[in-house]
Amino acid sequence: MMPLIRPTNDKAYAENLICQNMAVYHKQLNMCWDPALFAKDWGELDSYELVINASRVGLLCINHDENAYYIRELQIDPQWQRQGLGSKAIRYVIETAQQADVNLIRLRVFCINPAIALYERMGFRVRKTEGETHYMERSIKETGNLVK
Repeated sequence: MMPLIRPTNDKAYAENLICQNMAVYHKQLNMCWDPALFAKDWGELDSYELVINASRVGLLCINHDENAYYIRELQIDPQWQRQGLGSKAIRYVIETAQQADVNLIRLRVFCINPAIALYERMGFRVRKTEGETHYMERSIKETGNLVK
């Protein structure tokens, strides 16, 4: 199933989905959600909603510099997880980076997040770990086994 990936300015939807999906990790890591930091960061991101049959099913937030594209948020509604939407969103970022002639994609993920397996299947590798966070990246030129 191929989602429509379109720009969004709906900060409330984004914040709600992120809080919902990340609550278990925040609790396990004894972290608190920072709405002020989210509000500040929101204005600096290119944000997209994933839509299937006119229903929003996910969120993708990216930014970039001359060296890399950064996946800052990739959140899929729990009812739609494990259906390939995360892979499709990552491929969207890969295509966007290729068009901009940028060769790296980077992201951060909590060490306890099972999404690490998805990122590894999509060619990301852990470059460093600080505290409870993995810093991962992949080269666009890497064409390993990408999930279809």
